[in-house]
Amino acid sequence: MTQRQQKYARLLQKEIGEIFQQDTKSMFGGAFITVSGVNVSPDLSIASVYLSLTLTKKPQTILEDVREKGKQIRQQLGGRIRNQVRIIPELRFFADETLLEAEKMDKLIASLHIPPAPEGEED
Repeated sequence: MTQRQQKYARLLQKEIGEIFQQDTKSMFGGAFITVSGVNVSPDLSIASVYLSLTLTKKPQTILEDVREKGKQIRQQLGGRIRNQVRIIPELRFFADETLLEAEKMDKLIASLHIPPAPEGEED
């Protein structure tokens, strides 16, 4: 990403994160939604928003709700950043799988049985 895209992505991440924390908290049943990352297309018209969905038993359902209410979220975003940007990007929401992958790796590593090295041997 170019420096311009990175700057724009940081702005979007901050503002969308605040929208989820303050404005739309009641819309998603009290689920704790954080914006873990944003990628922006080169023309700044499309933003891929990666969400970390915690404190919920059905993250896929919450993600579908977020996608359905994407226009409302974009409208709120537009109200916040309209004086800073020309184009309010189309928002595409994805689940951030980083935490799930980390948990899988931790379990895999914990399940490994590695015998101790015999005494007198070095690495």
